[in-house]
Amino acid sequence: MISTILIFPIVACLLVMFVKKKAFATLMVNAYAIIHFICTLLMVTGIGNKSVPYFAVDSTNSIFLIVLSLVFLMVAMYNTGYVRHLDVSDKKLCHYSFMILVFVLSMTGTLLSTDLGISWILIEGTTLSSAYLIYFNKTKHSIEAAWKYVFICSIGIALAFVGIILLNISSGSVNSMSFVELYRHASEFDLMWLKLAFVFMLFGFGAKMGLAPAHFWLPDAHSEAPSPISALLSATLLNSAFLVIVRVFKIMELANCTNYARLMLLVMGFLSLFVTAVFVYHINNYKRMLAYSSIENMGILIIGIALGGLGVVASMIHLIGHSLIKASFFLTSGNILEIYGTKKIKSITGLLKADKLTAWLWIFSLIGIIALPPSLLFISEFIMIKQMLADNRIGLCVIFILLLTIILYGLSKSVIKMTFSNLNSDKEEQVMNNVKKLSLSLFIPQILLLTIAFILGIYMPETINLLINYSTIGLN
Repeated sequence: MISTILIFPIVACLLVMFVKKKAFATLMVNAYAIIHFICTLLMVTGIGNKSVPYFAVDSTNSIFLIVLSLVFLMVAMYNTGYVRHLDVSDKKLCHYSFMILVFVLSMTGTLLSTDLGISWILIEGTTLSSAYLIYFNKTKHSIEAAWKYVFICSIGIALAFVGIILLNISSGSVNSMSFVELYRHASEFDLMWLKLAFVFMLFGFGAKMGLAPAHFWLPDAHSEAPSPISALLSATLLNSAFLVIVRVFKIMELANCTNYARLMLLVMGFLSLFVTAVFVYHINNYKRMLAYSSIENMGILIIGIALGGLGVVASMIHLIGHSLIKASFFLTSGNILEIYGTKKIKSITGLLKADKLTAWLWIFSLIGIIALPPSLLFISEFIMIKQMLADNRIGLCVIFILLLTIILYGLSKSVIKMTFSNLNSDKEEQVMNNVKKLSLSLFIPQILLLTIAFILGIYMPETINLLINYSTIGLN
């Protein structure tokens, strides 16, 4: 199964470049999404081979892999309708599909990797493949965003590489970057070098995850990329870097450096919340607004891991909820861009009158992302608050709630203004004509993603519950 999801996209890429037809390129993306989803379900449920050399499905990455597979399937469905509206050549669209396949392959390899060195290589692979996708529209802003993305993430990868070298120094005679070997001998590592290595790797991989203060690439890249790519960047790419940080954090725990590592995570987590709270009020671009929301939620994920105990469980729940809801949010933003032809919040009026389905998807995505019941994020954030109170971290709890409230108000103000204001009469005819161009495939993925996120917020099936608990083994 692992071989299938790693080899198929390579074959598909070769076929796409050979055939060079729009329809075939889109078909290959959809085929990979379906195969990826089926293979993931089979592996997670214990059917089929779960490991090959250097790659395996284990307790930690199962949830990450399911989320990637589900989001990719929904994005591929949306992308089918999205590319129909693109006035581009077959050659350009083939390059677009080619890079999507490489991008998802790189993320999948990162999640499945059992070796820190290979994870580092594949994380860099995600940068190179997604840079073209960010630049796809070839505007002044998109090329600026792509260069900023490559520059900052490359610096991050370089810092992570220094961290890996320092980790190798601290490991002494352990001549392997396999996570299993690193876990086994973690208690023997030189703590001075290990702590220094953790700082470099946290900042390095944290840059890729979009954690402050290394987050500067994220608002530009997410806002300039095509909407299906923005959904993948926010809902799956950031998770891939998060998994590597989680695995490195486990080394710190086994080496008895837990308090040191948790302090570093808390600092970057709360700084990410603070940055979002500050900037969310000064944004006039709804895709940038969603990008800052991603920075916030990455901070929440890191805070959950740092809290330990139930906080780790909450972090895994939050990972699922954020990925599903943020993917829906970004895909719906693509519909809004198609209707109004602008990303400026002040230029979007009367969305509810223009297109009720898009408007309600926009509203329900907001309800989900700001953690109002029955959103799955309500459960995760409630558990984190409970864990803070149980640990007598009253100050942290107050700051956490205050920052989330500020962000909630900032997001809600913009979304409500866009949705419930009066439609500009000068643009009404053009807007209504654009609404007619939207196909059903541009709505179904968001409906499914939000339905799953809200159902899980009300009822968590035993299978999902077991997977979440299974993924937290060794992180407490």
